[in-house]
Amino acid sequence: MTTSQARKIGLPLMNLVRLKGAPILQQLHLEEQLLRTSSDNWCIINDGTNSPTIVMGISGKPAELIELELVLQNRVPVIRRFTGGGTVIVDRGTLFVTFICNKDAIPGLQPYPSPIMSWSRLLYKEVFRGIGDFDLRENDYVFDNRKFGGNAQSITKNRWIHHTSFLWDYDVKNMAYLKLPTRAPEYRSARGHEEFICRMKDYLPRSAFIENTIKAVGTYFSSRSIQSEAIDTSPDTAFPHSTKLLTKQELEAVFSSR
Repeated sequence: MTTSQARKIGLPLMNLVRLKGAPILQQLHLEEQLLRTSSDNWCIINDGTNSPTIVMGISGKPAELIELELVLQNRVPVIRRFTGGGTVIVDRGTLFVTFICNKDAIPGLQPYPSPIMSWSRLLYKEVFRGIGDFDLRENDYVFDNRKFGGNAQSITKNRWIHHTSFLWDYDVKNMAYLKLPTRAPEYRSARGHEEFICRMKDYLPRSAFIENTIKAVGTYFSSRSIQSEAIDTSPDTAFPHSTKLLTKQELEAVFSSR
């Protein structure tokens, strides 16, 4: 669909990119580039990532958030992303959905964290219609009182990004790499990881979630599919990414200075 065709039906155009098992560092670099160098709206869906990786928010401190000795011992990659939000461990059981939008893409939406979260809640209400007791609790997506989706955002002068990691499934052993955060949502009530989170696969098939999400996007946008290879990543649009993989030396330095 062309931009002119989208205007005719009164909806903004959304470029839809579907990835399968893309490394999370590659995905985050692509997202940051599109946020800062593109003027289009984007939805990126990544069906799993290739290996277990810890991802922290931009202000995350490894000593406070992860079990450094265990992480170093098992050589688990640690990434500090360009957006805020909490710390997660992602793998093949994680599904990722990202929205990168111009500030005027959704009529009446104020480009601030709470209104963006309220809009995303409405969109995912459509995705999970008739499935479980879905809602937004503080900044998390939950079924009943258990989290299955964690969110992060970044807002620039003219654009914003809202991205989510969904726990379709998870390996209980991987939760040992994460400390209980000192600043946890109130509804967590000091619950451990296993009592606090749940698996999406207990509620709907993986493919149904992806198809429901694409359908819900069509409520707000006219979408067209774009192959990731077709996205311009030429040197002319290159810039220093603030998302970075922490080195072994950096993690060891933090561990030894505790």
